[in-house]
Amino acid sequence: MQQARLLLNCCAPAWESVRKASSGMARQGPLANKVALVTASTDGIGFAIARRLARDGAHVVVSSRKQQNVDRAVAALQGEGLSVVGTVCHVGKAEDRERLVATAVNLHGGIDILVSNAAVNPFFGNIMDATEEMWDKGLGPYNVSKTALLGLTKNLAKELVQRNIRVNCLAPGLIKTSFSHVLWMDKEREESIKETMQITRIGKPDECAGIVSFLCSEDASYITGETVVVGGGTPSRL
Repeated sequence: MQQARLLLNCCAPAWESVRKASSGMARQGPLANKVALVTASTDGIGFAIARRLARDGAHVVVSSRKQQNVDRAVAALQGEGLSVVGTVCHVGKAEDRERLVATAVNLHGGIDILVSNAAVNPFFGNIMDATEEMWDKGLGPYNVSKTALLGLTKNLAKELVQRNIRVNCLAPGLIKTSFSHVLWMDKEREESIKETMQITRIGKPDECAGIVSFLCSEDASYITGETVVVGGGTPSRL
């Protein structure tokens, strides 16, 4: 009996390791030891992406143009036990971009992942400061800037492949964020929009975040220059 008890005691750590491995508890996150730099990441889709990358093991740098937004996002994510720091960054300012990259480099000795929507901003300036006016004008400048990103993704992928850098693009459909509230706050308009979707509901920011994490991981090591549409089956206009 004593021998059986000793045998069980010796085997217990091994069984615990097997249990953790089978449940995923012992697995290292797919982005462990990576650094993720996420611009415009204190709210909406950007915040969801930052959270998901951190949960998947990355050290994340969040940024926004306003210090209070950065502080709020960092506090929320660190409160979840995630490895997150933040810095103010207006991507239209060279000194802000340099500080953002320096923050990431100092965080972990280099950047393994770069997640950014910074490239779109020069096309339409501070359009986020005039959201209501933008919706009233039918999203013209916004749509042009986003469409330009499709070509930019292809070009950058080709130009940067020799540096072992992959470039991919996320194209969200209608996602429930403060930015798109004009479309879903009006229930009649919301129902009309949902009728055009195969998945008849508005998307959530978290439903974009997993795709970004995948594209940043080694599971996507043979994918570059692609645009992934997360739009609930909304017919493409391109």
